[in-house]
Amino acid sequence: MTTQKEFGFGTQIRKSPYFDATVRWGAKDFSVYNHMYIPRDFGNPVENFWNLVNHAILCDVAVERQVEITGPDAAKFVQLLTPRDLSKCAVGQCKYVLLTNAEGGILNDPILLRLAENHFWISLADSDVLFWAQGVAVNSGLDVTICEPDVSPLQLQGPKSGEVMQALFGDSITDLKYYWLQEYDLDGIPLIVSRTGWSSELGYELYLRDNSKGDELWEKIMTAGQPFGLQPGHTSSIRRIEGGMLSYHADMDIKTNPYELGMDRLIDLNADFHFIGKPALQKVRQDGVSRRHVGLIIDGPAITGSNTRYWPLESEGQQIGKVTSAIFSPRLEKNIALAMVDTEFAPTGTVLKVKTPNGDITATVAEKPFFDPKKQLAAS
Repeated sequence: MTTQKEFGFGTQIRKSPYFDATVRWGAKDFSVYNHMYIPRDFGNPVENFWNLVNHAILCDVAVERQVEITGPDAAKFVQLLTPRDLSKCAVGQCKYVLLTNAEGGILNDPILLRLAENHFWISLADSDVLFWAQGVAVNSGLDVTICEPDVSPLQLQGPKSGEVMQALFGDSITDLKYYWLQEYDLDGIPLIVSRTGWSSELGYELYLRDNSKGDELWEKIMTAGQPFGLQPGHTSSIRRIEGGMLSYHADMDIKTNPYELGMDRLIDLNADFHFIGKPALQKVRQDGVSRRHVGLIIDGPAITGSNTRYWPLESEGQQIGKVTSAIFSPRLEKNIALAMVDTEFAPTGTVLKVKTPNGDITATVAEKPFFDPKKQLAAS
């Protein structure tokens, strides 16, 4: 008799409704994200990458907790949290947004979903936005209700994901546009489905609205996906760095402002609405930034795994930045990385020195994303 491996730090770290299913399907290791377990290892990460880019993978991302905002002033309140103009965000639409504090620092970079005129979800990266939003609401004078609903997303990502979704939902699912959502009932399982995902590939997110049906949903998707090569998997660091996708706490944090990341398109300082951090970001725009986030090509042999700490970047013996995320891309056959550097070292082609645990290596500033720069795969 085989004993199932136990994972646990105590009941204070929550398990998703898919936890047992992921262990059955081969999850070997977990990390903690938004106070929950997230599968990080189903075996070989390179195999996981090829499964993603050639076929499809199913990922437990229930750690993407939802902050639900409802009430007569819900739209006004959500606009208060972000510098992106939401005046044209229609019901059924999703938007990638930044949430900023009074200093213009980034608190989170979630996906915003508009389910109804006064009903929003903020689908989170790794930080406690529920507490932030509830705190802001207390002093806002706006009539809103803010809570964490019973919602747990899965990501179905990869070029075959559309065919898996057709097997599950029928041909009408192909009408769902990129960054839009639709409500579905899948054999009694209540879902919101969106054409979004954290992979830079064609993909969908399925937001389960009844955690008692987590195991049933996981098995139903895996069964439907068998003819298309669907595999259980985890979010791919290789693919997300290829795509220049940023990871909160790694590539940005509360001390990072959107201009340093080149995310000017997500800031509307000229529109007639107020948001938290607007005066600070007006000053940043006026004064300019002292550092910028860039891509790097790192010389030398293939990096094993990914960096678990920031690697210093130097020029002529002076530290001028840090590598925030680094990986070897088997498709590009290069070590690729994301980094924050002083602005004078940000131009493409600048040569720098990376101080790694295995010694100093030369790196060159490069354009990002490294692959499919126009995101044609994800939007297809």
